[in-house]
Formats: sequence, structure tokens, C-alpha cells
Amino acid sequence: MEFTPGSSGYIELYPERKVSLFKNPYILGLTAVAGIGGLLFGYDTGVISGALLYIKDDFEEVNQSSFLQETIVSMALVGAIIGSALGGWINDAFGRKKATLIADVVFALGSIVMALSPNPYVLIFGRLLIGIGVGMASVTAPVYIAEAAPSEIRGGLVSINVLMITGGQFFSYLINLAFTQVPGTWRWMLGVAGVPAVIQFFLMLCLPESPRWLLMQNRKDEAVSVISKIYDTDRLEDEVEYCCAQLEEELEKQSRVRYLDVFKTKEIRLAFLAGAGLQAFQQFTGISIVMYYSPTIIERAGFHSKELALLLSLIVSGFNAAGTVLGIYLIDHAGRKKLALTSLSGVVVSLGILSAGCFLSAGSSLDSSGSSNGNYGWLAVLGLALYIAFFAPGMGPVPWTVNSEVYPQEYRGLCGGMSATVNWISSVIMSQSFLSVSDALGLGGSFFILGGVAIVAILFVALFVPETKQLTLDEVEQLWKERAWGKDYKKRESLL
Repeated sequence: MEFTPGSSGYIELYPERKVSLFKNPYILGLTAVAGIGGLLFGYDTGVISGALLYIKDDFEEVNQSSFLQETIVSMALVGAIIGSALGGWINDAFGRKKATLIADVVFALGSIVMALSPNPYVLIFGRLLIGIGVGMASVTAPVYIAEAAPSEIRGGLVSINVLMITGGQFFSYLINLAFTQVPGTWRWMLGVAGVPAVIQFFLMLCLPESPRWLLMQNRKDEAVSVISKIYDTDRLEDEVEYCCAQLEEELEKQSRVRYLDVFKTKEIRLAFLAGAGLQAFQQFTGISIVMYYSPTIIERAGFHSKELALLLSLIVSGFNAAGTVLGIYLIDHAGRKKLALTSLSGVVVSLGILSAGCFLSAGSSLDSSGSSNGNYGWLAVLGLALYIAFFAPGMGPVPWTVNSEVYPQEYRGLCGGMSATVNWISSVIMSQSFLSVSDALGLGGSFFILGGVAIVAILFVALFVPETKQLTLDEVEQLWKERAWGKDYKKRESLL
């Protein structure tokens, strides 16, 4: 029996050829630089949650309008929808490297516009620009990493991108706290966001293009040069032969791929359902709400000091980063599906605690310092921390990892962009409606509904998401064909 490079059978046959996660400086460096795109995403998520507290102080019209507050937050997500949709096409047409460079330029420009905004509407335009940059990066970084990564550590490497997101969120809260007493507060908070984009731009100039994309462009010599820096000599020839063997077929298929083809082919349709569904449930179970509005949630739970709200949000964000580190280990050991199911089960419990804390704190009186009497406000903070602790290792990295590996090569850029767009649309819906829904139902009611959605998400993962742990991208493609047509799919293909 012939085993493809990176498959479990191949590694069992040649254990000495297995690539270890932390023993290849080149692939780690490539992942870290590409992952700055995740850092940009994470920083924007965290920084606006704190900056919003001070934007309301400077612009009275924002302070008096929940809709304007929601728009300032969600306009970046609208931009991300545009960016992720464009990102899929730019990735395939110009390559992963150029797509990253373009995203950096747009993001840096948006940061400057926000920092200099004379009114809320220019600020909203700046948010749109950085959203476009973030959307492009959200599509590009996981695909770039996955296409360079050995399959046995692919999940861990893609999860490092998610760690960069959570690290960016944690870093943003530190920046928020650092600038609370500085004139211009929120302008510094938002302006600093351009620094990582500039750093990534110059570092990315030193990195190569994705080897798989180079092969798709018939630039074999360049691709071999990149692959030789990832694998030892013993495995290099097998990897090159394996990639080249797929080249002609993939080029032929890619030339025929259109958006509607995703829904015409049963196995691609099933893959997109799993990938896009995971992205949707990542947002509909409340992560954008928790990360974009955690200081506001903490304020509404009874802690009326901005500095205290930011400090507690920093602690919650720390749980997020720590949980993501755990997820990097678990995703290639426990597997994607089991990790997602465990994560969602914990999310259901924590949302119940959060909902109860919010209901109880809303009914309690406030003391003279403006803090909630009793422990009800702290119960809400505990629910937030537990939510992040369960969400971060599983539903944080799993949707992005699964989407980087479940599509055939010719559909990867297209479907990756479409599924990321689903993620951003879902995030816009949640972010643009949260304050209004909370005004109507209270915080407790809002989080109670999210708990019900998380239960639906558990059923979805159990029914529609397969396990892809340690499978090569080719083996994942075969998995979907078996799901679509049964184990006799090869016989069916021979008849077509």
C-alpha cells in the first residue's frame, strides 16, 4: 500500500521523517510572520471595546445612541466582509504573499484615519478600511500557513494564527490601560493598530510565496526551493513528487471553478456546509459580543469604573490567550471534532452562569461607589471568564483550522473566502444588534438565547463535521467523496 507524505501511514512507516512543531525554525518563523494578520484582527477586536468607553466621552451623539456605538464596532466587520470576499480572489490570482502586503497597506491607512477622526462618521470610515484589511488577512493567513505546513503539525500551526488573534486581543487591553490617563486616549489606542501592519509588511517581503500556489502557477523551481527549507532531504523528494503529481489535474480543475460550482458538486457542498457552518456558529455563540463589548458588559453588570472594567476585561482576555495555547496542543492530539464538542458543552454551561449573573446583578442595588452590592456582578465576570476558557481552546481555532484543510486545492481560495465572509456577516449581525437586544431583553436574556444557540451548534458539529486530524489534504478530499457518494465513489467516478 502506498502512503502519501504526511499521512499517518507514511509517518508510521518513516517515523524519523516526522516534523516536530517546535524543531523547525523556518516554518515557525513563516507561521509567526503570517500570523501577524491574526494579531491585527485580535488587536482591533480588543482595542475598540476599550476605546468605545472614551469615544462616548468625546462625542456626545455617540454617547446618546446605541445604534452609533454598534455601528462604530460593526463597521469594521462590514469592511471585513468586503475584504474576505476580495481576499479569496486576490489569493488565487496574485498569491498569498501579495494579498498579505495589500492587506497591511489598507490596515495601516485605516489606523491613521481613525486616529485623526474629527467626528464619528470619519471614524466609521476608518473602521471600514481596517475591516477590509482584517478580512483579507483572515482569509490569507490560515491558507498560507496550511499550504506550507506538514500535515502532522498543520492543525497546531494554523492554531498559532488563532493564538496571534487572542494575543492581539490581550495586547490591546494592555494598550487600552496604558493610555487611559493620556490626552487623546482612544486616538492613541486606535492609531497604534497600524504598527503591526507596518512590521508585517516589511517582514513579509523577506518570505517566499506559498509552495502550493507556486506549483499552481507552474513555478516548480521556486516551489522546490521553499519546500526544501521545510523538510529534511529524506522526505523532500517524496513531498515534491506528491505535490507535482496533483499539479496537472488541479490546474485543469481550477480553470473551471466558479462560485456556483461550490453548490453544484455534492462533496464540495458538504465541505462548505461544514466549514461555513462552523464559522457561523463561532459567531452566533457570542464570541464577538464578549470580545467587542466585554468592558461594556462589565459596566452594565455593576462595575462603573472604566479602569476597573478594562482591568477585568484584560483578565478575561488573558484566559483567552491561555486557552488558545492549550488548543494548539489539543487540536492535533484530541482532534478537531472532539475539541469543538467539548468546547461548546463548556460554552453552554458558562453562558448559563453569565446569564444568571446578569439577571441577578440587574436586580441588585448599587453602593455609593457605583459597584454592584453582593457578588452578583462578580458572578457575571466569572461567567465571562469561563466562557472564554472553554471557547478559546476549541471553537476559537477549530473553524479556521477546518476551513484551511477541508477543501480541494482548486476550491481552497474560493471556499475559504466565502466561509470567512459567512463568519464576518454573522459577526456583523451579532455586533450590530447586541446593545439593542440587551436594551430590550436585558443582558441576562441576551446570553440565555446564546446558550440555546450553542446547544444547536453541538448538534451541528456532531452531525456534519468530520474528523480531519492528521489527514493529508488529498485524504480529506477522499473523505468528502465517501460522505457524498459512499465507499463506492471511485466506481462512480470511473463511469463519469
